[in-house]
Amino acid sequence: MDGIFNSPFMVKLQEFGQKLGSNKFLSALQGAMMSCMAPIMVGAIFSIICAVGPMLGIFQNGDAVYNVLYAPYHFTMDLLSLWIVLIMAYNYGKALGLKSPIMTSVQTAVCFALIACTWGTNEAGASVIDVTYLSSQGMFVSFFVCWFVCQVEKFCQDHNVRIKMPDVCPPSLVNGFSAILPLAFALIPLYALEVIISTCTGGAMGICSGFMAILSAPLNALVSVPGMFILMPFAALLWCFGIHGTMIIMSVLMPLMLQAATNNAAAFAQGGYEALVFYPVTLFGCIGVCGGSGNTLPLVLFGLKAKSEQIKAVSKIALVPGWFGINEPVTFGMPIMYNPILCIPYILNIIVVMAVTLVAYKVGFLVPGFVPIMTLMPMGFASFLGTLRWQNAIWDYLMIIPAGLVWYPFFKVYDSQLYKKEQEALAAEAE
Repeated sequence: MDGIFNSPFMVKLQEFGQKLGSNKFLSALQGAMMSCMAPIMVGAIFSIICAVGPMLGIFQNGDAVYNVLYAPYHFTMDLLSLWIVLIMAYNYGKALGLKSPIMTSVQTAVCFALIACTWGTNEAGASVIDVTYLSSQGMFVSFFVCWFVCQVEKFCQDHNVRIKMPDVCPPSLVNGFSAILPLAFALIPLYALEVIISTCTGGAMGICSGFMAILSAPLNALVSVPGMFILMPFAALLWCFGIHGTMIIMSVLMPLMLQAATNNAAAFAQGGYEALVFYPVTLFGCIGVCGGSGNTLPLVLFGLKAKSEQIKAVSKIALVPGWFGINEPVTFGMPIMYNPILCIPYILNIIVVMAVTLVAYKVGFLVPGFVPIMTLMPMGFASFLGTLRWQNAIWDYLMIIPAGLVWYPFFKVYDSQLYKKEQEALAAEAE
């Protein structure tokens, strides 16, 4: 195994990863994702509470108690792209040497919110904002907005394009007036593009929804077994670049998954388990059967014994959320995004899990679900309730083995690299 990681390809790949890490923009992105661990974890905790409550009969989905407890999730995870782009713009602005990165952060948030949200009124006359694309769905577009706004700010600073104030004015006032022209120069073209797309599509799409539609369009035809072996790794690949691949794929497959469950419910009523039909879309669950998208729970389990303090700390935090299929602490904390060493097993293990699961369906150990379960549950619970069979329930845990076999060698390499960096940092501090 050491020979593989010391091969010319892996050496080049690691050098490429180091170059990515030294890039100012990508460094700002990774820093922002790590800094957002607080809202990610708080959102995950309340999401788990809202999943356990109905299971214990304390409250039910959609009732008053549920809505109160779910509110923190809305204001953390459902606004995650906004929080990330705020921190990312600040980090990127500092890296570019901008005079007031905090103002750049505000400008970026304004521009992103303008193209990601729609403002309207409900029947009662109250203002309503659609924040769909302030969640992870709009994350990739937020990266572009951050880059564009910071580049405009950098250009204006380098060419002294600003509203100048007397030197006697407070710095906060000077920075506020200095930001007016850069904000206008960044906002106008972005908003113009949003208006053009909306006009050309009759109001059906904007920048964010149009981008999602472009990604989703070619996926509709890939719903056979070979197609699923293309779609699932592709979704993981999108995640590696900060695009919510699971949500994109789910938007295409969800109607087919519901249709498959409905058809199998009718078949089960007529002929029991023998009448159930395997539909290729059933393999969608393999993308996150153990630990969420990318099957990251084995990585978390390995991380509990890591030499690197960073990996160990992230793993301790991510263990319980991972059991519930929430892997954002791992995705943003390790991080996996823009990290070639972890992106490879993130994609590869899905293919392995899909192949093993397909065999289990073919030999009859697993049966297709006929009860649609669309809520967050711990590993095995949804599989059992969807099929009423213990075999499907334990399968989630069995998949830790093949996924772990893929994750382990890459984890060891990454752990060694981070541990070395941490020791070098401690040595530098001691000196």
